[in-house]
Amino acid sequence: MKSSPVPDYRDRIPLAVGTIIFTVFALSLGDALIKQSSSTFVIWQIFVIRSAIAIPFLVGYLVFRSPASLRLGDAVGWTILRSLLLVVMWISYYLSLPHLTLSVAAATYYTLPIFITLFTAAITQSTISKKGWLAVILGFAGVVLILRPDAGSFNGYALLPLLSAMLYAVAMILTRTKCRAEHPIKLSLALNCAFVAVGGVAAAVISMLSDEVRDGFLLAPWSAMTLSDFGIMAMLAASILIGSIGAAIAYQNGPSPMIGTFDFAYVGFSFIWGVLFFAETPDALSLTGIMMIIVAGIISLRQ
Repeated sequence: MKSSPVPDYRDRIPLAVGTIIFTVFALSLGDALIKQSSSTFVIWQIFVIRSAIAIPFLVGYLVFRSPASLRLGDAVGWTILRSLLLVVMWISYYLSLPHLTLSVAAATYYTLPIFITLFTAAITQSTISKKGWLAVILGFAGVVLILRPDAGSFNGYALLPLLSAMLYAVAMILTRTKCRAEHPIKLSLALNCAFVAVGGVAAAVISMLSDEVRDGFLLAPWSAMTLSDFGIMAMLAASILIGSIGAAIAYQNGPSPMIGTFDFAYVGFSFIWGVLFFAETPDALSLTGIMMIIVAGIISLRQ
């Protein structure tokens, strides 16, 4: 009896690196637009409309180019878990944006290599090297400089990107270990379906609340949309398409530590968008914390 061919899972480093840089460029620009739109749209409206625009493109691609990928497959449970982790990750990150500068939110979020180091060690029951512990200490010292946990200047919203980093680290470990054989477009489709499902349920729950509590980026009712608003949503759909497909391709085709290093380009892009869109200039302590986190992340990924 003829044996089935073994799937070729060899890394393709140039593809992975180029993809992750373009991915974080698109994601950082999309996140800047969401920060700009946070006073206009509720988060669930962004989730549902953005992904509703993206889903037909994803389904159409799979129907014509890879119909076999539309089957559930063996990793359906891991794919669902990955999608839900990423939805909660983006909820946490987006909720921080109206209250933090874009560069501070991005830098705090990019403690994720530290969590990749910690979680990988916990999963594999391996020890963390001296370099690994140096990265952990340096990174969290940078977070402390950004958070400034004293009565006068503590910003609790900076804890949300920290939570996002933990969730993203777990999701990317799953991408590499449990979902590597899944078509990246299928992973993107699952994620966008999760956005619509979670956003729809949240909108339904909020509609039953009293008018007194229906306010803000989390609980406000949906806004009426103009043609230009749909244009913004189309741009956000393009951003999430590039982001969700690109992250899957990059982490499927390159080692997580290496890709994570180039993933840091998000921080630089976010700093640029913060200056251009919001005239943001982080103070000296925040800039020091940002640099410490970047150095810590590179150390943890290079060990």
